[in-house]
Amino acid sequence: MAERLLIMRHGEAGPGHPDVERELTGHGQQEVRRMAAWLADRDDLADLRLLVSPYRRARQSAAALAEALEAEVETLPLITPDDPPQAVADWLLEQSPGRPLLMVSHMPLVGALTGLLVEGRADRGLAFPTAGVAELEAEVWAAGCARLARFMAPADLG
Repeated sequence: MAERLLIMRHGEAGPGHPDVERELTGHGQQEVRRMAAWLADRDDLADLRLLVSPYRRARQSAAALAEALEAEVETLPLITPDDPPQAVADWLLEQSPGRPLLMVSHMPLVGALTGLLVEGRADRGLAFPTAGVAELEAEVWAAGCARLARFMAPADLG
């Protein structure tokens, strides 16, 4: 049976320094709430495992998702903007199957990880808008073994 992985870019963030402390803008909070409502309306995400980068804007995005989805947030330190997608793919291979995963992270990692899992190449990833979600399916989370089942952006939700 195919496993599911949803990869989400955090909502729009304002400028700031250091990068790890940048916060969501009001627009970014709205984007995330729209996406969270869409995900919460789905009945196929029961027992979802919600993983988040330790960066503030990602944690703020995950908090809104956790509330809407009634899920607990787990911080995953290896999904920051500068982390290599292969390290995330290796981590995915070690996980027990059965539960859908939702990762909230950053560009360029979200695009590169999607490209690695679907195309087998990290340089061929999607250009994620803020709060965009790629939904992948795979029997195994290895390079080139996933299928892009759906890609949604807040603007697609009407």
